[in-house]
Amino acid sequence: MSSDSLTTTGYIKHHLQNLAYGQHPDGTWGLAHSAAEAREMGFWAIHLDTMFWSVVLGALFLWLFGKAARKATADTPSGWLNFVEWVIDFIDDNVRGSFSGKNDLIAPLSLTLFVWILMMNLMDLVPVDWIPQIAHLMGIEYMKVVPTTDPNATFGMALGVFLLTLYYSIKVKGPMGFAAELTMQPFQATNPILKIILLPINFFLEFVSLVAKPISLSLRLFGNLFAGEMIFILIALLFSGGLAFAVVGGVLQLGWAIFHILIVLLQAFIFMTLTIVYLEMAHSHH
Repeated sequence: MSSDSLTTTGYIKHHLQNLAYGQHPDGTWGLAHSAAEAREMGFWAIHLDTMFWSVVLGALFLWLFGKAARKATADTPSGWLNFVEWVIDFIDDNVRGSFSGKNDLIAPLSLTLFVWILMMNLMDLVPVDWIPQIAHLMGIEYMKVVPTTDPNATFGMALGVFLLTLYYSIKVKGPMGFAAELTMQPFQATNPILKIILLPINFFLEFVSLVAKPISLSLRLFGNLFAGEMIFILIALLFSGGLAFAVVGGVLQLGWAIFHILIVLLQAFIFMTLTIVYLEMAHSHH
């Protein structure tokens, strides 16, 4: 969307607005045409652009890695196959270094999270006006192309990891073992009366720590990518200020894009690593 047709504030708000679909106050279903309409739709509104790009990038990941798997041979790999094997070896080394249990799900899960999040993060390097402008020509008013700048996407992935953590905590330790883990630490005592006194304190501290895991996991990814997207949008505003500002904007955009590559990679790696650590804790007996 060209900044010439919008004020500075309007341009920023437009680029930060998701394509929301939900129920209007009058009971009809449809797309939101403003941020106010999106808020009125409430919790059950669906961000179609986040869903679309998440599914497309996930399907692209499966196709690319599936293609490499079909071409795998015992000979020395080259090209794309060599890159895929390098990624798999990288993930395998991290899983072996951080996970001491035995679970065949951890490595595939880590690979999926790392590559999928990385691909979603890389969409942040696409110039902010390109895809929204194409969508506008197609009659689509809003189009955010970076799913990880939507807290719904990051919370969804973090919630999935959290549910897996709960499942394996109960499966490995048993219901009573998991309950004991929440109530018998960090403060311990041999006196039965003192144990009872410490039980609610321990539960409060451990419960807060448990719930904080998915919240911090999702907000860390969302916050870093949202901030990066905001900087790209602010830099894009310079291109409407004349030739001199456009040149400055081009230099800043290139510099920030190069630096942002590190953030894109690092945030995917951190999300994957913390997932491995949380599942390792779920498999560990105290």
